[in-house]
Amino acid sequence: MRYTLLGRSGLRVSELCFGTMTFGGAWGWGSPEDVCKEQLELFFDRGGNFIDTANRYTDGQSEEILGRLLRGRRDQVVLATKYTLSTRPGDPNAGGNARKNMMESVAASLERLQTEYIDLYWVHAWDMLTPIDEVMRALDDLVGSGRVHYVGVSDYPAWKVAEANTLAELRGWSPFVGLQVEYSLAQRDVERELVPMARDLRMGITPWSPLAGGLLTGKYSKEDLEAKEQLKPGNVPRDRRQMVSSHLTERKLAIADTVAEVAKEIGRSPAQIALRWVMDRPGVTSPILGARTTEQLEDNLGSLEFKLSAEHKIRLDGASKIELGFPHDMVASPRIKQILHGGVEIEPYEP
Repeated sequence: MRYTLLGRSGLRVSELCFGTMTFGGAWGWGSPEDVCKEQLELFFDRGGNFIDTANRYTDGQSEEILGRLLRGRRDQVVLATKYTLSTRPGDPNAGGNARKNMMESVAASLERLQTEYIDLYWVHAWDMLTPIDEVMRALDDLVGSGRVHYVGVSDYPAWKVAEANTLAELRGWSPFVGLQVEYSLAQRDVERELVPMARDLRMGITPWSPLAGGLLTGKYSKEDLEAKEQLKPGNVPRDRRQMVSSHLTERKLAIADTVAEVAKEIGRSPAQIALRWVMDRPGVTSPILGARTTEQLEDNLGSLEFKLSAEHKIRLDGASKIELGFPHDMVASPRIKQILHGGVEIEPYEP
């Protein structure tokens, strides 16, 4: 395991992050505590130090289990949690980005995690309502109080994150140092705006769902696609239903086939190929692993043991390539570059 700084901060994190959304059985499909302990020990044994959770995961059980399992080693771990998702149905102030929900959520998370501080506190998602100056000022208050060390943002549009960090810089507040987004071979939309923004603002990117809900492991086939209409609530597990509705398309199955071909050629599992690809993407700090079983986690950690060849990267990139759209495709075209630069090749500055 290698380590790197999380964005424009001094926080040292492992090149893989262990996500704990599967800790606890409240949602009907998570792992019992003994399995969670086994997985944590394996992750630590391989050198991992970066743990991700959220106040809403398994209705708070994820944080509670982590609180118990991290006793005696809390200071050795970079512990991240999140707030925003509603915790009390019917209560308009029990969710969202507002200061009230933020402060109540921090207090509850600290209690469940049995700790005095959170290393990295994520805003879980954009609520489209709360003024961004309220969010950034409240987060800065948390950093100033010592209850939170660094702040990050998840599932926000690029223009709003850029506004937030510009405001933080002007006011002398704590900026977002990390960006958490869905990013995989099957989901590259973030390369249009979010990834370039994060690189320009020096924010560390921590991709979630790097295996596209299991699609890139070879778990699904064309038969699943053909039976898509029959996979309805009541007759399939919740996670499989979500997978089918958001990821299972003919194009994405073709991407998974390419992943499987590369895996066979170099003697690795498809999951390891998909993880290695996203680990090597520009701007990516630590992809977030999610595993129900210790065997799955063991396989995922195998992505640390090899590098993809240039040829295999080209094949994977080609199979999953997306159109960047306007204005990116226009300004990158040879004709426009000729007009912009007078026919002279200019190498961009790469920080």
